[in-house]
Amino acid sequence: MMTAGDFRNGITIKLDSNLYTVIEFQHVKPGKGAAFVRTKLKNIISGGVIEKTFRPTEKILRAYIDQRKMIYLYRDNDLVYFMDEKTYEQVYYNVKTIGQNLKFIKENEIVKIMSYNENLVGIEIPLTVELKIIETEPGLKGDTATNVMKQAKLETGSIINVPLFINIDDIVKIDTRTGEYIGRA
Repeated sequence: MMTAGDFRNGITIKLDSNLYTVIEFQHVKPGKGAAFVRTKLKNIISGGVIEKTFRPTEKILRAYIDQRKMIYLYRDNDLVYFMDEKTYEQVYYNVKTIGQNLKFIKENEIVKIMSYNENLVGIEIPLTVELKIIETEPGLKGDTATNVMKQAKLETGSIINVPLFINIDDIVKIDTRTGEYIGRA
């Protein structure tokens, strides 16, 4: 247990049977009335952000999230296989528990597996990745003046929107948080 007065950015707490990471906190001492702690909390599982205020002496359960670097091996129907890079132990998880994060990850890339009480709560992938375009309409010379986009299929099987001048076999940078094209690699 900890008090709200002990909050720091990045710590994880358990609140209303959900796990949250403290994004921002601010100790407020108004001229009248009692002091309080204003926070922004990010739900680890859903990714939603909430704002909540606490009394500085309020007791909150701190949650310790275990993070392990693992190598993404492959996907087999509804299961996704990972290998611990130190012990070479292989584990598998259901695709539904992992969510959409794997659509930008190639085989043999390193991800962070986050678990709480031996239960998977999510995976953390790099903020940007570089992937090859394997299928798209051919680009035409001079198609750089407008902001028109076309669909392209990546080597992971995901489909994103890219500018018209992007061709097959081009390597592009993608923001994994939004799934948007950033630029050529």
